[in-house]
Amino acid sequence: MIDFALSAFAAIFAIVNPVGNLTFFVALTEGYSKEDKIRVIKKVIMVASITLLVFALAGNTIFTFFHTSIPAFRIAGGLLLFSIGFVMVQGGRPGAKLTEKDKSEALEKEMVGAVPLGVPMFAGPGSITTVMVFMAEASSPDVDLVKIGIILVAIMATMAVSYVLLRYSGRITRRMGRTGAAAFSRIMGLILAAIAVQIVIMGIFGVIDLYYLR
Repeated sequence: MIDFALSAFAAIFAIVNPVGNLTFFVALTEGYSKEDKIRVIKKVIMVASITLLVFALAGNTIFTFFHTSIPAFRIAGGLLLFSIGFVMVQGGRPGAKLTEKDKSEALEKEMVGAVPLGVPMFAGPGSITTVMVFMAEASSPDVDLVKIGIILVAIMATMAVSYVLLRYSGRITRRMGRTGAAAFSRIMGLILAAIAVQIVIMGIFGVIDLYYLR
């Protein structure tokens, strides 16, 4: 159970990547007053938390609706997470590309907390897939309420750490610099890729058990 908790928190924290997003937050809120920044931070955490919690709790319903097996979702989710981790290791920012609409919306001071910071920077496709994959594991073969609780706590713990980092983003980015933030993002990408491989392996064993051993 401890291994599951550490794995869940590490994966969610790695894909949310609050440290890597600090420079982006600082750039988007340049010129904001302290009060405006705090309001934006609160909106970022609220939007990202609600998004991840909704998808975590609705994961099983989505499986049922689309008639998708949990092992299949593990393999697909693991491959997606591996591709995201690979991009992060290469120094890229997966899911962070902004449309022209996002850029125009970002001009509104509080709106920047919802789009693009809340979604897709902190709660993007990768983080949504991550919480759904772990929730699938906690629900197969039987629902494990302890594991589900651990996942929900891991989401909120990640958001709590993100809040603290955003509050002190100015000091942190000045000390880390762009190079330090980039290095941290690459390390998180490597961790995420390793976790993704493990998820794929579990999915393969699940397929074998579901279709060949029964």
